[in-house]
Amino acid sequence: MKKQFNKNLIERFSRQIILKNIGTLGQKKILSAKVLIIGAGGLGCPVAEFLTRAGVGKLGVIDYDKVNLSNLHRQTLYTKEDIGKSKVLIVKKILSRINPSTKVQTYNLKLNNINFKKIIDKYDYIVDGSDNFKTKFLLNDFCVKYKKFLSSGAISKFDGHIFSFDFKNKKTPCLRCFFQEKELSDDMLNCESEGILGTVAGIIGTIQANEVLKKILSIGKSLNGYIFILNLLDLNFRKVKLNKSKTCTCNK
Repeated sequence: MKKQFNKNLIERFSRQIILKNIGTLGQKKILSAKVLIIGAGGLGCPVAEFLTRAGVGKLGVIDYDKVNLSNLHRQTLYTKEDIGKSKVLIVKKILSRINPSTKVQTYNLKLNNINFKKIIDKYDYIVDGSDNFKTKFLLNDFCVKYKKFLSSGAISKFDGHIFSFDFKNKKTPCLRCFFQEKELSDDMLNCESEGILGTVAGIIGTIQANEVLKKILSIGKSLNGYIFILNLLDLNFRKVKLNKSKTCTCNK
């Protein structure tokens, strides 16, 4: 997508454009970017909002849930009036109000091998805001296959972690290199059973959005091949390098 700068666009994104690492060329990259977000929950809401505010040209959002009361303390795009309504319909309405220039495509469906294959090719950057390992591994495997950039986040209690994978680099490990699938339980990601402080979701989602923007702009230090772990109760942060497993399917 090519977009000509006019006075309105320059003023809207002026605080980004004046940054030496961005400028008008960087802003044009953002305006041309195509990002897909899986999950319109605690992580997906801040990712979608900040990418829209940054001026991302095309944003896809996948979710099949409806808004419920327990979502409201952390899922920032919804209000009490939205309870019982489709999340993606609300997301599209709110994002269109924030920035009408961002083309928002929503998918009210449960992701699987068949429908994701039809969707992923339309986007360059994939953001995982899902809350189950089946979906996370599905995203991982498709991003490996189609060489997409993947930012994967997870939250529980006061903790969060973020993975970034640039699968155009053949040396990049994948999610399967880190997790042993047989040992995993979705309770580790389930806010209903484990609980979550609302601000943790906002912080992790915002960092994911930041990582996507850095990748679009090719600036800063990358998390590619690392896991960024945050304990927001004790303010402990660490970045751990992942090693590519020789036996992982991502080597095939």
